[in-house]
Amino acid sequence: MTEELDQLLHSLKLRRMRDIYEEQLRAAEKQDVTYSEFLTRLLRAQWHHRQETALEYRIRRADLPERWSLETFPFDRQPGVSRKLIRGFAELDFIAKAENIVFIGPTAVGKSGLATSLVMKALENGYRCRFICAQDLFDEMYASLADRSSRQLVKRLARLDVLVVDELGYTNLKAEQANIFFKLMEERYRRHPTIITSNLDYEEWPNLLGNRPMAEALLSRLRHYCHTVRIQGPPLREPQQD
Repeated sequence: MTEELDQLLHSLKLRRMRDIYEEQLRAAEKQDVTYSEFLTRLLRAQWHHRQETALEYRIRRADLPERWSLETFPFDRQPGVSRKLIRGFAELDFIAKAENIVFIGPTAVGKSGLATSLVMKALENGYRCRFICAQDLFDEMYASLADRSSRQLVKRLARLDVLVVDELGYTNLKAEQANIFFKLMEERYRRHPTIITSNLDYEEWPNLLGNRPMAEALLSRLRHYCHTVRIQGPPLREPQQD
């Protein structure tokens, strides 16, 4: 590689092409490929590198607890989940249609794993997502009251292609938190889907929010375009043996 070519690839931020140039040049000379094929190989490698880098950036931004996938989910150990139904969600039509998904069931039946797996599929397809524990979300909402940034927080979360709120139902909300959460769901309604995992069935949500009229208004929006998956099956986390 000439010094000028090296500098050009560096200036154009074609890092992958720069890294593999000598290797591909030797292979091209050995295989007697055309100039067009040689250039195609370099550009293809650079494109794949950018796709991988962009995906890794989206994954980091999504704050996933684990990098679970549908391929690794133990459907054989969880008869309470329809593999066909979840595979249908993985086609991601629910994103284009702004249809929510709510997983309801007791602890450790796979709700978070399924939500994470769907988010991973969305990230792989270029969507902007975020996975957040409900308690952390409500803490952010309460903290935003102090510096009057609640509007900015809602606006930022409302723009996401997919938002996962995990473990909703373990903490009762203050009125201020419930108000901000309602506003967030109102802004996402008919625009972007939200995936929620919860140990509470819908009739228990008024107690969580502490305001029955607000809970009913929220559920009216949430369930209007929504897939509800109730999981009644064995826990997937087994206690460690001594």
